[in-house]
Amino acid sequence: MLIVQESVFIKLTEQQTLHMRRIADTSKTTGPAVFFMHGAVENGKIFYTYSNKGLAPFLAEQGYVCYVADLRGRGDSKPAISRHAHYGQTEAIIEDIPAFIAKITEREGKPPAYWVAHSWGGVLMNSVFARFPQYINDVKACAYFGTKRSLYNHHPQKYLQGNLIWYFLAPILAKKHGYLPAKSLKWGSDDETQKSHYQSMQWAKRKPWLDSDDGFDYAQAVAGLSLPPTLHIGGVKDKALAQQVDIEKFIAESGVGIQHLQMYGKKHGHQYDYDHINMLTHACAKADQFKDLVAWFERYSATP
Repeated sequence: MLIVQESVFIKLTEQQTLHMRRIADTSKTTGPAVFFMHGAVENGKIFYTYSNKGLAPFLAEQGYVCYVADLRGRGDSKPAISRHAHYGQTEAIIEDIPAFIAKITEREGKPPAYWVAHSWGGVLMNSVFARFPQYINDVKACAYFGTKRSLYNHHPQKYLQGNLIWYFLAPILAKKHGYLPAKSLKWGSDDETQKSHYQSMQWAKRKPWLDSDDGFDYAQAVAGLSLPPTLHIGGVKDKALAQQVDIEKFIAESGVGIQHLQMYGKKHGHQYDYDHINMLTHACAKADQFKDLVAWFERYSATP
């Protein structure tokens, strides 16, 4: 086994360069590509470390070729988010993610066969399927960790992290600084533009699944689509950001395709009670959700 990581850069505009981390086992025959998308106030490192820990290196050990994306301004994409960054999630959906898919296709000779997301990344992925349904036929299966669009739970942590921080304090700070300095506030691993925060906040508030830029109706577009078979992974200790009810509501608005929700915790026979972050970072995840994700992919590997 020889896991090798390399950075892949995409010149998006004269001012913007996107980054992906390619992670693969060079001792094995090249397998299918997997595309990874992080969530809000995060970057691609939720899926890997340089010492080959995390989901992407784990899948590389199984023979998959992993491409972990950093959205514009996040992670190793340049320049970093500042008050001069005026893009948001609309640009992520219609520009960044298609650019990632095109680069993977160029590098591997075919589009990524599997898509994996954490948290808000799953909302962006389904939004891409709504805008560009031609991608659906290229994807055999998806796996979303802790993904919800709108918050429906009533746990006290939701009112703290959602209502107080994301809905009340974050807009004030984003206006003051010109962007949301979530990293320095220790609210996440990366910052958000003022626009991306505003757009995600509206959808999290149970507002209609509409694009604030051009009015595109994602809900209407997705309703009649059969998205790739999707495994939804939830953690029993994820009380604020993706409780079972929140994920179920997202599933209900995600088309007519095959979707399965599995909650992970000791009461379900797993080794650990997972939360929103450690569902991807805890050592026990390999024997629980990571193993089940591989089985999910293999179940649909023969899909034309």
